[in-house]
Amino acid sequence: MLIDDVTIRVAAGNGGKGAVAFNKNLMELGPAGGSGGRGGSIYARGVSDISALNYFRHKKVITAPRGQDGQGQFRDGPNGEDIVLSVPIGTVVHNLSNQTDAPIDAVGQETLIARGGNGGKGNFHFRSSTNTSPKQSQPGLPGEQWDIRFELKLIADIGLVGLPNVGKSSLLNELSRAQSKVANYPFTTLEPHLGVYYGLILADIPGLIEGSSAGKGLGIKFLRHIERTNTLFHCVSAESPNPKKDYQTIRAELKAYNPALLKKPEYLLLTKSDAVLPPEREKKIMELKKINPRLLAVSILDDASLNELKKLLATLEREKMNGSAKEKTGCVTF
Repeated sequence: MLIDDVTIRVAAGNGGKGAVAFNKNLMELGPAGGSGGRGGSIYARGVSDISALNYFRHKKVITAPRGQDGQGQFRDGPNGEDIVLSVPIGTVVHNLSNQTDAPIDAVGQETLIARGGNGGKGNFHFRSSTNTSPKQSQPGLPGEQWDIRFELKLIADIGLVGLPNVGKSSLLNELSRAQSKVANYPFTTLEPHLGVYYGLILADIPGLIEGSSAGKGLGIKFLRHIERTNTLFHCVSAESPNPKKDYQTIRAELKAYNPALLKKPEYLLLTKSDAVLPPEREKKIMELKKINPRLLAVSILDDASLNELKKLLATLEREKMNGSAKEKTGCVTF
């Protein structure tokens, strides 16, 4: 089971208190109390494991160690150890307590979730010409405590969307080494699956249905994953009696959830094209091209159609590589 939305409580460590002590060395006088150590902080770090949030299914409270108290003879207390929480790239860290958000978009990227409290100063730091034997020290400061929500929004180059049982998983398995479950019944895919086609990351988004944006079926849980995909491959089954209606149903749900989704580049794939006779297939192709001219008829059993799809993927990969190169060099082509 993929956990992609979880709320936890984090508590950074408190700082240790400063010590009140005096020099014990022979013929030496004066305050010698060390300061307390800083409390441990809590960070979130991006990893490539999409299932990393599963760790928090039963771990709802994360507490960092406190800093140790200061000691005599100028010995400061050790700092509390920091805690680093692994979250999948694409996770948005929502601080529910102070209403701030921090996205994690790259492997190794870290963000501070809760800062540990500073340690208190020992009496050595309070010495002065008028106070040669201070007996005051500071307590350690408390660490930050927040309610944190981890919300995973997959980052993929291409998202496969469509109604249930239109062949998205089969297509992903054919193009990559993904092992998405395939069966001839609706809602076979119950969680997103990722695959890699050369330099492209493909995401199989579980099937949406009419009313998904209002919470019907499984779709509302996965619509947010579509938000961070760059390009949509909208899959419509050739076996459908009304593929135009199927297409419009999904588009309506995307619009209801977030109108910005309709602005993403979209290619229309007529899947399972081998399952219908050529005259019926051509009729459906002509009908769908009126809605979206960027259409391909695809079947995992037809090498020619798969080759056309692979040519499209190669073009998208080149565009991605060129875009990355422009970002690094700062060059822009008009």
